Amino acid sequence: MKVAYFECFSGASGDMILGSLIDAGLDVEQLKKELGKLHLTHYDLGAKKVIKRGIGGIQALVSVDEDHHGHHHRDLHHIEKIIEKSDLEKPVKQKGIEIFTRLAEAEAKVHRTSIEHVHFHEVGAMDAIVDVMGAVAGLALLGIERVHCSPLHVGSGTVKCAHGTLPVPAPATIELIKGKPIYSDGVEGELLTPTGAAILTTLSSGFGPMPTMTLEKIGYGAGESELSIPNLLRVVIGEDGDELKDHHTEQVAVVETNIDDMNLQMYDYLIEKIMEMGALDVFLAPLQMKKNRPGTLLTVICRPEMVGEFSDFLLNETTSIGLRWRVDNRIKTRRTVKEVRTKLGAIKFKVAEAGNGIINVSPEYEDCKRMALEKDIPLKAVMEEAWSVCSNFDFTDE
Repeated sequence: MKVAYFECFSGASGDMILGSLIDAGLDVEQLKKELGKLHLTHYDLGAKKVIKRGIGGIQALVSVDEDHHGHHHRDLHHIEKIIEKSDLEKPVKQKGIEIFTRLAEAEAKVHRTSIEHVHFHEVGAMDAIVDVMGAVAGLALLGIERVHCSPLHVGSGTVKCAHGTLPVPAPATIELIKGKPIYSDGVEGELLTPTGAAILTTLSSGFGPMPTMTLEKIGYGAGESELSIPNLLRVVIGEDGDELKDHHTEQVAVVETNIDDMNLQMYDYLIEKIMEMGALDVFLAPLQMKKNRPGTLLTVICRPEMVGEFSDFLLNETTSIGLRWRVDNRIKTRRTVKEVRTKLGAIKFKVAEAGNGIINVSPEYEDCKRMALEKDIPLKAVMEEAWSVCSNFDFTDE
């Protein structure tokens, strides 16, 4: 599987995403041909080689005829119609509409209105359409099947726009990046734009360290500003590591805290609530803490976008006054659940597959527990019956 990883050490914008893809090998003429399927006129797309703080990159140049486009506004419905009536491939259309919908939702939230009342100025809308659809179509042309992204550098200070002087990140941008890892190291200026944020947060399947890959191509997309750091977005493109090709890989967040002063009876409640909230896993481990106090390491594994939710829960519900969190790569087998009839009743089995075969089968504990309670028989008898049936059942039979 071909993957792309965007390194946002200087933020990201729509034109920087386009520029990075062009620098990584995307043919400009081929991209223009794809964008021609939108049936839009009075604009042009070009590319220019630039140097930013000694590092070369490509600046994507989108020019819009303001005399033709400068007197109208477009809303989400109009943009959706343009995309839907185009001759682009269906997956490209769907992703493009999803990005614009998220943009409109963010603007609606900021202005306390509905997405139906959000209007994009015609020039800005044309620019955004080229950036968004160019990014989605460009990734498809390069054969990218999965996108990953680093934590997002957002910048600092203020930015001037039609609504006046606003803090960085801009209100729409900060709505779009909720639940994603972000940072600012003091660089002045708007590094992450709403369009860049909408594209990356919609298309990326994970935010964190670079995934395992065999590196093939590298591209740098340049922004317009001159900053104290290179104003570039880097994309690296490669194939998933061969050693992982038979497994499903994903990125998860790990939230953990050390606790040495809480009633041990509370952990039962905490674990039950954490799993109800949608955690992927939660576990406890013994610790030897400072001053030789015994303690407990409480670890929650969750989706990256849920870090804030679980952090708030742990700080409110435990005696902890501090947490750690990080993003990890996770490898999973392919998993399915199949129901099997036994003489005691139906029991679900979890089936794990890797490569071309089944590597593990196990009865669902909750099913066995429920059956033991309902029939008032030992749990181990139910488990033995389940394993007996399991040994003679063909789980490969669909």
